[in-house]
Amino acid sequence: MPGTLIVFSAASGAGKTTLMNRVMPNFPNIVYSVSATTRKPRAGEIDGTHYFFKTEEEFKLMIEKNELVEWNKVHNNYYGTPKFFVEQKLAEGKDVIFDLDVFGKINFDKVYPQAIGILILPPSLEELEERLRLRKTETEESLKLRMENAKKEMNFAKTEGKYQYIIYNGDLEAAVIELEGIMVKYSSLKSSIHSGS
Repeated sequence: MPGTLIVFSAASGAGKTTLMNRVMPNFPNIVYSVSATTRKPRAGEIDGTHYFFKTEEEFKLMIEKNELVEWNKVHNNYYGTPKFFVEQKLAEGKDVIFDLDVFGKINFDKVYPQAIGILILPPSLEELEERLRLRKTETEESLKLRMENAKKEMNFAKTEGKYQYIIYNGDLEAAVIELEGIMVKYSSLKSSIHSGS
């Protein structure tokens, strides 16, 4: 039986990665989709595990050959979802989760309209800016760019996006419980902690 496709989208700094890392280990049949990107690997990132790292020329060749479900240019780097990985995992009966921006999801939905969409939002733009500042990884210029992109993404997601669920991540523990409840509905192999419930 083919697996389920679940797409997560969020503005940078909304806490999506923290939230997913808390919930996903409870669902053994779920695998993360590995995206292709032209951005440089960060410390500890492994090609084929965290991303398929590509040169711009290699990435553009994948576009030409129609090997990507969706792709986009974000913060001056290309990101895309390779078809071969998705099809292979679905054939294995795995549930596949995707980390896509709101624009990428529009194209993704054309190929996989059955995908479930979950949008993670910060409680406010002020809170989002504070979280990004606390990371101490942004210059003022890049912070301004991320905030402008976040506003565009959140507005687009609410008006044009297809998201069955929106989680406002203000209280992490409450958001974890909310996300886990959603995942139980769709995961083809339920978490052992929910058996008998």
